[in-house]
Amino acid sequence: MTRINPLLEKFETPPFSKIKNEDFKPAFEKTLQQAKAEIDAIIKNPEEATFENTVVALDQSGEKLDEISSIFFNLNAAETNAEIQKIAQEISPWLTEFGNDILLNQELFQRVKHVYDQKEKLDLTAEQQMLLEDSYKSFTRNGANLPQEKKEILRKIDTQLSKLSLDFGEHVLADTNAYELHITDEKDLAGLPESDKETAAELAKSKGKEGYIFTLHYPSYLPFMKYVKNRELRKKLALAQGKKGFQDNENNNENIVLEIVRLRYERARLLGYKNHADFVLQERMAKSVENVNDFLNDLLVKAKPAAEKDFKELEDFAKKLDKIDQLQTWDSAYYAEKLKQQKFDLDDEKLKPYFQLENVIEGVFHISQKLFGLTFKEVSTIDTYHKEVKTYEVFDEQKNHLAILYADFHPREGKRNGAWMTSYKDQQIKNGKNERPQISIVCNFSRPSSSKPALLTFGEVTTLFHEFGHALHGMLANTTYQSLSGTNVLWDFVELPSQLLENWCYEEEALALFAKHYETGEMIPMEMIDKIRKASNFLEGLQTVRQLSFGLLDMAWHGTDPTAIKNVKAHEKQAFKSTQLYPEVEENCMSTSFSHIFQGGYSAGYYSYKWAEVLDADAFAYFKENGIFDKKTANKFKENILSKGGTEDPMVLYKRFRGKEPNNEALLKRAGLLKNA
Repeated sequence: MTRINPLLEKFETPPFSKIKNEDFKPAFEKTLQQAKAEIDAIIKNPEEATFENTVVALDQSGEKLDEISSIFFNLNAAETNAEIQKIAQEISPWLTEFGNDILLNQELFQRVKHVYDQKEKLDLTAEQQMLLEDSYKSFTRNGANLPQEKKEILRKIDTQLSKLSLDFGEHVLADTNAYELHITDEKDLAGLPESDKETAAELAKSKGKEGYIFTLHYPSYLPFMKYVKNRELRKKLALAQGKKGFQDNENNNENIVLEIVRLRYERARLLGYKNHADFVLQERMAKSVENVNDFLNDLLVKAKPAAEKDFKELEDFAKKLDKIDQLQTWDSAYYAEKLKQQKFDLDDEKLKPYFQLENVIEGVFHISQKLFGLTFKEVSTIDTYHKEVKTYEVFDEQKNHLAILYADFHPREGKRNGAWMTSYKDQQIKNGKNERPQISIVCNFSRPSSSKPALLTFGEVTTLFHEFGHALHGMLANTTYQSLSGTNVLWDFVELPSQLLENWCYEEEALALFAKHYETGEMIPMEMIDKIRKASNFLEGLQTVRQLSFGLLDMAWHGTDPTAIKNVKAHEKQAFKSTQLYPEVEENCMSTSFSHIFQGGYSAGYYSYKWAEVLDADAFAYFKENGIFDKKTANKFKENILSKGGTEDPMVLYKRFRGKEPNNEALLKRAGLLKNA
């Protein structure tokens, strides 16, 4: 009897347990055929092109293909293996080619253009106008007007870029997984909290080794850098972290970086733009390379004096404490933690018992309920790709089904580093039915040990709130068209909901809902909350300059002509010149593992984290004016931002919520970077 491919069946949620790796290629082949047939039907429609039979039909085409793609690429990020990576290398060119088949199809473009040319006569809603505008621009910005020979060049570039991006990510993951720091003498771990020692010992035991093992996965790496007194071992681990993609092995990413930026530049020039950033930014709130550079450099001018002051304070402290002559990058986390403890009597290890993972999850649920009327019910009937993944059904205030939420919290070998939100299904209204979304958040938090539950650092708490802010954007979506739904917004607007929600982590009224000691159930003491708030701007100058350095590096790769660049490290050093405070580490390179811009979607967009901080500081100031759980303010945010997706210009939506445009002042004030703040 022939086995039925579960991916080709109709399902409510992805049937992970039934899917075998060999199901993917046949499923992609079949759904690509279906999607092509749907596009052909639009082109060959004998009727005059209309908004419904062309623009809407195009938006709704390829849904089954999108469904399978979301399952596959989410697995490739969160639960990959060599077989999945091999399939990704095979199918990515198929998908790139199909995307180009659509955008470079002259007949299809002419139908869309016919509707676009009549837009003034059509009685379209704001959302319909946005869909038409986006549809038309997706063609014109991606080669529809190019002559045939240049279309072929574009196809070749896009295929190469999709492969290079996959190679880049695989190399970073391989270097991350390949490194282990094996320590047999417990004396070498002086300063490391017992809970982290226990985790490292359990990892060593699981690998059949004595002693302790530390890796480059953040829950293992960060406590080591923050607490281990042995400076040489900190240096060893830090150098290993900084060498990812920059070693003389098969995972070296230097040529890949140069090739990616060269191809992106060539593609932009082919399409009539000055460079890749110029191409990208014309569809962002920032609009131009000049605006981004002015924005970053304006913040740098204000933050650099504070950063230099922070650095000197840290350096003097290290000198006084341990006679350290020259502060190095592998010293920063260690002495920052010691200085924070001294200045604020605040220690992450003392905070962690109040942030049991399960309590923090309940806390973010409770805050979402108070703000937006949501309730979350954990269910065990939804299929998952790993036993650790939790699933929830989400309901609105009227107890209507709103969304499904997947949550995957701990590191594994098959999961890339970092934290992200994604979706298996976007919200849309189709055939009169409001189809609700299926959202996933993926993190890499410390695991429970044999003696303790998973206890989060305060940084991990804010990370969870950040990703949950993205999830709210997806879950509360309420638009007609899926391509404009949820987080499908301009890239420098997408971080507003995520960064805004982080603010609740610093508020007593919010912390009181979930910050309870995992053993005693005692509420986090008020003095600790005061210390968290006072320490929130600790070394803020250094943190701001560090974040700005990443944005400037991104623009250095994408905001110029990169064809003359021969040396990745030399170019990076030049980009970091204005922000550099620590001595240069020649063995390390950031670009070769900068997955945000070379594997993710942040190329020419890393500045958006800071851009969105301006928005979130301004938005939270509005909440503070009215009360952090004020329903009226929350409802305005939900109705004008969270539910609207990309249906209108972001600044129009923001002003409708806030009543005015934002400015830098709220951010600078919150960060303590205003002289009179």
